[in-house]
Amino acid sequence: MDLVALDHALMTDGGVLTRRRLAEHSTSLDWLVRSGRLVPLLPGVYAPADRADDPETRMRAVCAAHPDAVLLGGAAARLTFWPQAPLPVVEAGLPVGLRPQAGYRWHRRRVPPELVVERAGLRCTDPALTAIELATLGDGEAVDIALRTRTATLAGMHEALRLTRHREGNKSRTRLLLDSRDEPWSEAERRAHRLLRAAGITGWQGNLRLRMDGQTYYLDIGFRRQRLAVEIDGRLHEDDADLFESDRWRQNALVRDGWRVLRFTWAMLRDHPDAFLEEVRAALKRQTQWRS
Repeated sequence: MDLVALDHALMTDGGVLTRRRLAEHSTSLDWLVRSGRLVPLLPGVYAPADRADDPETRMRAVCAAHPDAVLLGGAAARLTFWPQAPLPVVEAGLPVGLRPQAGYRWHRRRVPPELVVERAGLRCTDPALTAIELATLGDGEAVDIALRTRTATLAGMHEALRLTRHREGNKSRTRLLLDSRDEPWSEAERRAHRLLRAAGITGWQGNLRLRMDGQTYYLDIGFRRQRLAVEIDGRLHEDDADLFESDRWRQNALVRDGWRVLRFTWAMLRDHPDAFLEEVRAALKRQTQWRS
């Protein structure tokens, strides 16, 4: 197999080569491995040395070695709704057990076909199941991102839980979905929701959708009747310049339309929860008096 043929085979097979498909070139494959041009990723599956550590290449190696595999966890999140999801190892579910392999984690399980999607030629769990399973491992951010990107809904997550009702950890997943019932888009918003519910403050909606001046806006927490917006400035607001700018345009539009806007940070919610609640109560009282 010359280099031209090698490049063609790599393009055809998505960046990996399998001994099964290239059985007639076994001698050439062995020579390429010995020369360091190809690296074995899984038994019978190879990739160019300069691509061996690429996450997508490692995912493709799984599906090339095991066509019935379903990518799980961080791999599924990267393919469907969270391109920057942590990926310490590539996880996959298979109907049979496999020996441990460095860089990979195998799970003997069958994923309901309704919860399997295909992305870029790779089979993986859908965003709803992926998010709640990652959240069980302590990464609640996955649920927030899935909701924020609208790649999954709470209803879809509940359905995923129902279809996998016998999975270990489902009690924790159920609690998480209950805690997410007002559709927070960040852990800071989830904390604010908890504080409001515990204090018995009602009449609000998480990520309230408003249409103003021909634009659609979403309020982190909105009291529509009192025209009070509670905005939670989390890490995204610090790191994303575009989000920072759009928030200011949104706030100006709200103020022009008679809304009062309160802004809180994660640290304020964490360190001064009582002060947060007092500010909200006082603003609600003022808005109610102003509108009466």
